[in-house]
Amino acid sequence: MMLPALYVDDVIRTALKEDISYIDAATDLLLDPSQTATALMLAKADGVLCGLEAALRVFTLLSPAFTFETYKKDGDRLFKGEPIATVTGPVTLLLKGERTALNLVQHMSGIATATRRLVDLVAGTRATVADTRKTLPGLRPLQKYAVLCGGGRNHRFNLSDCAMLKDNHIDAAGGIPQAVAALRKKLGHTVKIEVETRNLDEVAQAVEAKADIIMLDNMDTDTMRRAVALVNGRALTEASGNITEQTAAAVAQTGVDILSVGALTHSVTAFDISLKIQKS
Repeated sequence: MMLPALYVDDVIRTALKEDISYIDAATDLLLDPSQTATALMLAKADGVLCGLEAALRVFTLLSPAFTFETYKKDGDRLFKGEPIATVTGPVTLLLKGERTALNLVQHMSGIATATRRLVDLVAGTRATVADTRKTLPGLRPLQKYAVLCGGGRNHRFNLSDCAMLKDNHIDAAGGIPQAVAALRKKLGHTVKIEVETRNLDEVAQAVEAKADIIMLDNMDTDTMRRAVALVNGRALTEASGNITEQTAAAVAQTGVDILSVGALTHSVTAFDISLKIQKS
């Protein structure tokens, strides 16, 4: 996994402390801590796997005694009924870590699966699928990693990565030409400027101001197609606003370079994965 272990461990520790508190009222009072068990992680639907290493890390943080056998890796296609991994270790800790592990792998696989569906829908066009900053607090690196596993690309990670002039910036600065000109005087040479546009007149202004990226915000496909022709390769074009599986192909066919989709991270459905102890 590309994510730093230090970051992932912090997320897992926070989740475990939240879930376990000081005692597991069922497990600790019922089972012998010396007992071991093996659990099978199984796909309950078709999709794309992501977060397996993070899920397994939950158990090794609880005890170094855990061992694993993995049959899939992040980014692999999954089919309903396929085994993903087995987890073997102290049964009390297996049960204590189960929910945290599943929360991570189900959420991340849900993002990867949703991303792959959009990527497949725009295949054959020039468009790529990207995420946004509409992520859950504290989980942004995990969520953006999941988008990559699904075949998508990452938009800016935070506010420092790109100077994006949204409608409020533009209105407060007095317009697109004024805002871009003011930024150019102060912005570091490695940082790009993206301008959000609401109509063709603003697209023309952004082109004239030499914006690096022009966002076509909530435009219909006919307007978007005309905007792409107007830009004519002088900047990257990014479609944004209510892009769904039903609209993605039509948006991509306008010739835009990027489809940015906040729903990939802010409202994704968790992927169904089970973790069941195997009877001896």
